Amino acid sequence: MAHVSDLIASDIDQYLVRHERKGLLRFITCGSVDDGKSTLIGRLLFESKMLFDDQLAAIEADSKKWGTQGGDIDFALLVDGLAAEREQGITIDVAYRFFSTDRRKFIVADTPGHEQYTRNMVTGASTADVAVILIDARKGVLTQTRRHSYLVRLIGIHKVVLAINKMDLVDFSQDTFARIDADYRAFAAQIGLTDITTIPLSGLKGDNITAPSERTPWYHGPTLMGFLETCEIDETRLQDAPFRFPVQWVNRPNLDFRGFCGPVAGGRIRPGERVRVQPSGRESRVARIVAYGGDLPEAVAGQSVTITLEDEVDISRGDVISAADAPAEVADQFECTLVWMADEPMLPGRQYLLKIGTRTVSATVTEPKYKVNVNTLEHLAAKTLDLNEIGVCNIALDRPVAFDPYEVNRDTGGFILIDRMSNGTVGAGMLHFALRRAHNIHLQHIDVDKGARAAIKGQKPAVLWFTGLSGAGKSTIANLVEKKLLALGHHSYLLDGDNVRHGLNKDLGFTDADRVENVRRVAEVAKLMVDAGLIVLTAFISPFRSERALARSLLDEGEFIEVHVDTPLDVAESRDVKGLYKKARRGELKNFTGIDSPYEAPENPELRVNTVECDAEQAADRVIERLRQLGRIG
Repeated sequence: MAHVSDLIASDIDQYLVRHERKGLLRFITCGSVDDGKSTLIGRLLFESKMLFDDQLAAIEADSKKWGTQGGDIDFALLVDGLAAEREQGITIDVAYRFFSTDRRKFIVADTPGHEQYTRNMVTGASTADVAVILIDARKGVLTQTRRHSYLVRLIGIHKVVLAINKMDLVDFSQDTFARIDADYRAFAAQIGLTDITTIPLSGLKGDNITAPSERTPWYHGPTLMGFLETCEIDETRLQDAPFRFPVQWVNRPNLDFRGFCGPVAGGRIRPGERVRVQPSGRESRVARIVAYGGDLPEAVAGQSVTITLEDEVDISRGDVISAADAPAEVADQFECTLVWMADEPMLPGRQYLLKIGTRTVSATVTEPKYKVNVNTLEHLAAKTLDLNEIGVCNIALDRPVAFDPYEVNRDTGGFILIDRMSNGTVGAGMLHFALRRAHNIHLQHIDVDKGARAAIKGQKPAVLWFTGLSGAGKSTIANLVEKKLLALGHHSYLLDGDNVRHGLNKDLGFTDADRVENVRRVAEVAKLMVDAGLIVLTAFISPFRSERALARSLLDEGEFIEVHVDTPLDVAESRDVKGLYKKARRGELKNFTGIDSPYEAPENPELRVNTVECDAEQAADRVIERLRQLGRIG
């Protein structure tokens, strides 16, 4: 197979020792659709002899089957493993491949070129040291070339190989090469990419891949493999940075051992050195550094180890152990750059899950300060972010986390956003800095608490969250419930959707983003009223499950009671007391729930009332009975 060394036959032990000590370079290939990324990687694997005989036989058979290169081998098929990729001739997912030479080991990520899969490119770039950006010599610098270059710089890759591919299709023209090189460098200078090596290539024919091509006598730079084997990697930068250790797991196999497992994300640590646990701020000293095979005298960035401390300190998954004299920052509000990776737009005010290192918290993104046009680098005003758009936003978490700016440490400064309902990754971001108000605003202790306020009223506070289509009967039923609560001597308040939009939310429209913000504000007000000891009733369409989940998460267990006023659309539309459905059908009212905006019905509400089967009075009685069953009233 493969990278063949004479040592394999003569001294296998020496070969293994030498192989183990080789440096590792991670790089990505990116660019526009059909620039030849997969072909280039396939050629690298072939030229480095990293293929078994049966792989060569299989690729030859597949090349004949798909017929993409006539009778020649199609090296792209070594990387494009999905059937859909082979059928379409494009890369869809990120493909990782390992290969090695006498001088270095490599992990290459083949990332998609199609704009639809830009999010996959971000995944591949997140761990890379070098980016190989391909350009089709016939097409020059394209939009996707600029987009990928911007992302490469954003993600923190500084070394770029500009691979001008398919030179065989332009007769290896030096003028074409020089023009594309100049165009690209002019754009790269605007985004801060300066370490660029430009190489003319033919991935299909093998020109300038591993050996200088006779067809480019005017080119005197390195071959692609020559560059990858010799380019300097700043392997010591992270090791010289302050110590960072995100805790993945607390290891307690018996009563005599309590260790903290995880990767060293920055710096180095030795037994006896003082550390600080964040965000709590407690300090201790390292007692032992445990790894497979025994204790270590030192751990450095890139290693995964188990650390024990001299003191019994409360530490759990997600905490960060930092150098005591150079700790990470701790905050709960930040400015960040966000790359949106979901088909559904980012909605300001919607609650997402944020994962940074080993910590997962709840997060809310504000309206973007601006989004970036990657072609012109212009800053554009934006209310939301759509698929593949990049924006600068503020983000607020529900608790403080330890972090470093992304440019200082990718592991402690990068994060992903996760949709709370689907559990899918919807965004990736880079933290810039903590907002000043995160350090200056603190919770004030108050002696009179919710329990005391509720006790004097003789009730248990709760939120009755009525949700359903317009015309379902939410306000009517909620009004009847509050009258019955008053008759029973309970203290309550009704937050009605229309009434709130005349005051607190009069600045909001009916776009998805405004609906999210409408519900978020109401949920925060309801929380304050519950804290005052009241039984709060809210009557809002509140069409999205995510926002109802947010409202529930603000309250203690048992305080949020979701009531689905379940009325079929045709029944609700037939009532149409306000004439809204007629306007929506005529196109005069946009984003109307049930017509051109979705309603996500509750999956497991505490109570569901079908207004076809019962009238408003009966529905109100059912709500009162449910409150008694849940122990909120006597």
